Amino acid sequence: MLSEIRERAQGWVAWAIVILISIPFALWGIQSYLGVGGDPVVAKVNGHEITERQFNQNVQRTRMELRNRLGDAYDPDLFGGLRLRDQVLDSMIRDTVLLDASRAMGLATSDAAVRGAILAEPAFQLNGAFDNDTYRRVLQLQGLTPSMYEEQLRQRLLATQLSRAVSGTEFVLPGQVDESIRLLDQQRRFEFVRLGRDAYVPQTAPDDAEIQAFYDANQDLFQVPEQVRVSYLLLDANSLAGSSEAVDEQLLRARYEEQIEQFVQPERRGLRHILLTVPMDADNEAAAAVKARMEALRERILAGEPFADIAAEASEDPGSAAAGGDLGMVDQGVLDPAIEQAAFALEANVLSEPVRSRFGYHLLEVTAVEGGAPLPFEEVRAQLLAELSRGDAEAAYFDLAERLANLTYESPDSLIPAAEALDMSVQTSDWFDRAGGEGLFASPRVVAAAFSEEVLAIGSNSDLIEPDPEAMQAIVLRVDEHRPASVQPLSEVREQVLTLIQERRATDAARAAAMAMVERLEAGEPLAEVAEAQVDAGQGGPAILAPGPVGRNTADVDPAVLDLAFSLPRPAPDSGSPQAASTVTADGDVVVVQLFEVIDGDPAAMAADARAAESRVLASALARSAYDRLLDDLESRAQIEREPLGAEDVAQ
Repeated sequence: MLSEIRERAQGWVAWAIVILISIPFALWGIQSYLGVGGDPVVAKVNGHEITERQFNQNVQRTRMELRNRLGDAYDPDLFGGLRLRDQVLDSMIRDTVLLDASRAMGLATSDAAVRGAILAEPAFQLNGAFDNDTYRRVLQLQGLTPSMYEEQLRQRLLATQLSRAVSGTEFVLPGQVDESIRLLDQQRRFEFVRLGRDAYVPQTAPDDAEIQAFYDANQDLFQVPEQVRVSYLLLDANSLAGSSEAVDEQLLRARYEEQIEQFVQPERRGLRHILLTVPMDADNEAAAAVKARMEALRERILAGEPFADIAAEASEDPGSAAAGGDLGMVDQGVLDPAIEQAAFALEANVLSEPVRSRFGYHLLEVTAVEGGAPLPFEEVRAQLLAELSRGDAEAAYFDLAERLANLTYESPDSLIPAAEALDMSVQTSDWFDRAGGEGLFASPRVVAAAFSEEVLAIGSNSDLIEPDPEAMQAIVLRVDEHRPASVQPLSEVREQVLTLIQERRATDAARAAAMAMVERLEAGEPLAEVAEAQVDAGQGGPAILAPGPVGRNTADVDPAVLDLAFSLPRPAPDSGSPQAASTVTADGDVVVVQLFEVIDGDPAAMAADARAAESRVLASALARSAYDRLLDDLESRAQIEREPLGAEDVAQ
């Protein structure tokens, strides 16, 4: 049969079939080269296309960079959806505009510059040197080939040339530095009064219509965030530890013998000494004379004189002589090597020969010996038991974690098969939102998994998650119930609405009183009289606060007061008419500020190095501003066609 097929395949029919099959393949190949029918285009910049594939790769890369940079602080809700994708597309459009302008100016990037940038990138290095395997692995994680990455890098380096060229042309004149110092070091002298909101709370409560209107206009204040409740399987190494009754006593004793060196207590020795110093520049004859004196002292001790008496009489160590030469209990590693070697080789209550150290000659005597022998089995049995149990638990944990990951992946729509196979119980969480819940569900990793597209939208089991790898816990979860973000009904938040209305009424009343005070201040009335008038109005007399001349960055004044004081125009010299205005603080109170004097910073008083630093900061700010204006101009003159990001894009 096969020979018959082969014979028939050699005729004109076979060639016709081959031609018919080849036509669509050929057209498909041409199409791929020409870009016809390729990836959808999300934007065009001066005829250059930004494809959906390129765009999605940049979105994913941006998310990865944010996740790596922020760690546990990464919030997928904050960096997801249309907002991030709009920002990424804006950045890609601006980069394309900049790249097109750089090429039009004749700028280029050499191969050597690309190679140098790759070799210098820390992410591609192993032990401080470029590693090709690391390079390819990092690119693979980002969905890039080396050629793709090198072309992107070439374009980035090309774009930075224009940035450096613009930045390098900026300079700062001495007068600009002086003006900056005058402004930054400026101080202002003012007084202010605070009108507490609580003193202006109206006595009449709002009616139902006002409550309903406020609720309808401010529903964002009464939203309940999106929430989920999940079922999960929890693997905990601590729960896998075996009981002490199940442990073989012979196994424990065998472990004790294997690890006996770990249970040896470090040896400590009680030590006393007598020191006769030898100068560093002493010759052999002088050193021999000191040694002879020490041998004479040794003979006196051997003859029966107390060691302590001779140490007090002759020792040249001021720290121990008065204590009879006693050094206390000494650990290994703290003494001069020569002394330590002799002391830890000496038997207790035996007087040493003279020992030479870098200080001179010593007589040593060991008064006590502690440690040096292993602790008995009974004292370390509990420790051995815990280590054995923990080791068994860790081995079981890693084995079960691998099996749990595989089973929940193979049955992505349920946790029950894995629970039955591993004899685990399916547990249920309380409701929690994207800010996290309690216990395990306070972990950003667990929260991110619960609200991921695969788990929340598709309904699959999560991957195996370790909330805290050091805690030896792993969890797999799936969403049981989902509550979209909603607005609480008025019946549940009526008291909150009532409180908010009264607070806003009070703030408005305090603001009106403050505006009246400002008008009187502008008419020339003293602040003390204007403030006292509040007492007559039954609102309580606000105290006048005069913090004295303060700088822009002082922490002793309410930020709202400080911002207002430094935004008021400079009072005219010798006019006697200070400036006044009011503002609302963060807690809803109202303040009235009266500015009397502006004291500029003194450029001549600034040190030369501080002035140079200020000049560099100012030049950098001007360069950044010039570069931004250039980009805005290039972008305004570019032909940009941008496709709207639809719901399908946002969901990716």
